Amino acid sequence: MPEVVFSVDQSLSMAAQLVPGHNRWHPDIPAAASVRPGSEFRVECREWTDGQIGDNDSADDVRDVDLSVCHMLSGPIAVEGAEPGDLLVLDILDLGPVPQSAGAAPGEGWGYTGIFARENGGGFLTDHFPQAYKAVWDFHGQQATSRHIPGVRFTGITHPGLFGTAPSAGLLARWNAREQALIDTDPGRVPPLALPPLQQGVLAGTLKGPELERVGREGARTVPARENGGNHDIKNFTRGARVFYPVHVPGALLSGGDLHFSQGDGEISFCGAIEMGGFVDFHVDLIKGGMEKYGVTTNPIFMPGNVEPRYTEFLSFIGISVDHDTDTNLYNDATIAYRNACLNAIEYLKKFGYSGEQAYLLISAAPVEGRVSGVVDIPNACCTLYLPTAIFDFDIRPTAQGPRRADRGACAVST
Repeated sequence: MPEVVFSVDQSLSMAAQLVPGHNRWHPDIPAAASVRPGSEFRVECREWTDGQIGDNDSADDVRDVDLSVCHMLSGPIAVEGAEPGDLLVLDILDLGPVPQSAGAAPGEGWGYTGIFARENGGGFLTDHFPQAYKAVWDFHGQQATSRHIPGVRFTGITHPGLFGTAPSAGLLARWNAREQALIDTDPGRVPPLALPPLQQGVLAGTLKGPELERVGREGARTVPARENGGNHDIKNFTRGARVFYPVHVPGALLSGGDLHFSQGDGEISFCGAIEMGGFVDFHVDLIKGGMEKYGVTTNPIFMPGNVEPRYTEFLSFIGISVDHDTDTNLYNDATIAYRNACLNAIEYLKKFGYSGEQAYLLISAAPVEGRVSGVVDIPNACCTLYLPTAIFDFDIRPTAQGPRRADRGACAVST
């Protein structure tokens, strides 16, 4: 096993760890460990909400989750010799949940998928599903099942949703300025257009007092992907993947977490993966001056992992860039097109007895494939959602006999 350079006790909050992690992006958060180029190492991670969600049949915990503490990240980890302008080369060697213990946390034998309430983050389809719901998944080796969505069993593509390098002070200032400008276009929107710096709930490793307060005032929230990497939520960032991260500060200061047992393309419900804690094993190296050599100046590039379930038959749902509620055409809007593909899949699954919320959770968590199929045939962009048929224990293909409707139980709901 590689050396554990960041250790986590899953029974304790991140703030209570011997060496705490952090939940903001800021260049002045001190390194918790260091590694050399060419080395292999292990990073242990808390579940992204720091254990606020339980293995139960209520979604009140999803409704009431405190997002000021998210995401809980392990690190920063300094890479010796890394300088601004380099590329950090990161290989995922292995990753997964951890052995189950008494009072198990997410990642110890189970995980969850949530639909966030509109008032607390919402999701891709929040106009259609504004309330909080949840599905708990049990792990069986590489496969997952859920008492809240019976009739399905699938192999997950386990991956970290979030890893990245620290921003420079100048890059951080640019993030905050442009995101605040976006917020100012509609400051009262629910959910908000972006999340500005927030002092509530801030954790910055070992920093205390005025230094911690400054990170709260300046540090960027971890919700979106940015130039440093961050919360990409790419399901093929799994075993065998290689990522090339831009280095913006001395030492690179690598951090991450938000581990997923499985996820469909888009992580549609926002908390749409099967969330868990666990571990990731890495190999690290550097390409000196790599940002200029390869033109990697705005975002990382990566080579997908070669480990994924072998689903070969799909039912594909098509969406176009039309608001069907108002019969309004939007010009080549791939977001609306993919939203419609998701809604079409949900309506289809409801015919087999699933509720809309169950179907929404399922297409978020299962390894569905989302594709931009056309953006040139004006005015309609076309996107597709590929749903593997083999994950169901009944036939979901259209037949002359019609859908096989049955009692499919219920997901966890909020009071």
